[in-house]
Amino acid sequence: MEDKKLKQREEIPKEYKWRLEEIYADDGQWEKDFAKIKEILPRMEGFRNKLGDSPQSLLGCLRLQDEIGQISDQVFVYANMRKDENNANSKYQGMKDRAQGLMVAIGEALSFIQPEILAIDSETLNEYLNREPGLSLYQFYLEEILRMKEHTLSPREEEIIAMSGELGAGPKNIFSMLNNADIKFPEITDEEGDRVAITHGNYIKFMESEERQVRMDAFKGLYDTYGKQKNTLGALLNASVKKDIFYARVHKYGSALEASLYDDNIPVRVYDNLIKTVRSHLGLFYRYVALRKRLLGLPELHMYDIYAPLVKEMKSKIPYEEAVTMVEKGLAPLGEIYLTDLKQGIRNGWVDVMENEGKTSGAYSWGAYGTHPYVLMNYQNNLDNVFTLAHELGHSLHSYYSWQTQPYIYSYYKIFVAEVASTVNETLLTKYLLANAADEKQKMYLINHYLEEFRGTVFRQTMFAEFEKIIHEKAEAGEPLTTEAFSEIYYQLNQDYYGPDMAMDQEIALEWARIPHFYNAFYVYKYATGFSAASALAQGILEEGQPAVDRYLKFLQSGGSDYPINLLQKAGVDMNEPHPIEQALKVFEEMLVEMEKMV
Repeated sequence: MEDKKLKQREEIPKEYKWRLEEIYADDGQWEKDFAKIKEILPRMEGFRNKLGDSPQSLLGCLRLQDEIGQISDQVFVYANMRKDENNANSKYQGMKDRAQGLMVAIGEALSFIQPEILAIDSETLNEYLNREPGLSLYQFYLEEILRMKEHTLSPREEEIIAMSGELGAGPKNIFSMLNNADIKFPEITDEEGDRVAITHGNYIKFMESEERQVRMDAFKGLYDTYGKQKNTLGALLNASVKKDIFYARVHKYGSALEASLYDDNIPVRVYDNLIKTVRSHLGLFYRYVALRKRLLGLPELHMYDIYAPLVKEMKSKIPYEEAVTMVEKGLAPLGEIYLTDLKQGIRNGWVDVMENEGKTSGAYSWGAYGTHPYVLMNYQNNLDNVFTLAHELGHSLHSYYSWQTQPYIYSYYKIFVAEVASTVNETLLTKYLLANAADEKQKMYLINHYLEEFRGTVFRQTMFAEFEKIIHEKAEAGEPLTTEAFSEIYYQLNQDYYGPDMAMDQEIALEWARIPHFYNAFYVYKYATGFSAASALAQGILEEGQPAVDRYLKFLQSGGSDYPINLLQKAGVDMNEPHPIEQALKVFEEMLVEMEKMV
């Protein structure tokens, strides 16, 4: 009989553990760097009020900022990842807390740099760049700061706005407490006949149940509970929208949307293109909804049927070594250089594979400049985990190439492009597995996996993005945002996006009330644009071969050395235009046609 008990950390074979000693040989080395930061941090004070004195003063400050950043990144990452190996280990809990405290102190010590650079007029700054060759490295960094100048107020005004930060975070924090601590959902009867309380953690599991009654009970139980708090939740979201508009107006932006996109230097048309293009292709989504209804054999498809499995999960067990082989074969189109680096990483302690007692759940890719990236996994022997491995290694190789190529100041990439490399890997793996599927059932499972990813990442997130845009525009025009207004807008969007084959349950009008992302407005569109860009890049790699691979590798090496839109443009994807989204939707259609043929 198989032993289901979790192993202790020391019982895991070392070939399945990451090698954090490649960051620090031992904890004593970590302590030395921790002490070093504390020793050099006071030197930063010597630059305060002096950045405008001379180019040498500015250069000295920026170089010290890089030195502090590079060492502190390693200190912070090592302590956190050691803690993640076993969260019950009090030694590493303590080191993580100390590292966190150090990062706060660093943030305070460096806080004068940006305001002082903004206080230097452009003419003087250009003169500095001409007189001091060392500053040329920082030209893009300085341009980035100066780009914010027209939206930066006087030091005293900025100080007052900064002081309002905790007030501004109020709606999000209150929603989080209400949603995570105070709301209690009812019990339902699960597939085994047991009474189980609905939780945030098990809700999707219930929605994926093969028992329709379980899905319906979970759906109605969840939304009945939110319905009892709908006025409070409406007031919170309204306050969050007003907060977005306040900060946008006070910083002289044309709208809350423009203010949010400005940080990444993304034109508003990129956001609008996404919504417009997806809307013009909703017929494809309607076909998928109709196919889902047919495959489930239902007279009516309801919102609680949207996660029900169309194809039973492949039960075959895939050991980790086999998963590695599948990923390596799937990513072969990325060429010899990529594959060699990937294999070396997997075999040389980048990946922490197995679950153990106390280990952090889930999966991530992380690391620090000056070393190499790491992947945390809790590998289970199934196909989903094969995709997770490919996904996280995509992040890792993106970081690895950026760190190998870029100076520290440009070594980290922006969120806008963060999901591109991981999704390229997943797309290539899907294509490989489809081409080598053992039978129709496996092929159907893979196509369904892709279509569901697409539904959740492109169609659903675009609908969220449109909801955010509408409610902010209404508030900016002075229209009241009531609970009823939120629900009407949201219900209509669901009707528009899901189409005629969906029996639209009234409860879905309240879904806005449970989405935490709405308190971090205009963020979710990045999931849809990232997925679309990755889909276009993967297609180019498969069709064009080496020239597309070369462009893609250059993109992976670019880190944060340019604006995200420009980096993607150089890779061959222009997000200023609707074409990449159209290309991604074309791939969705091809997969959909395949699945329609099979039923």
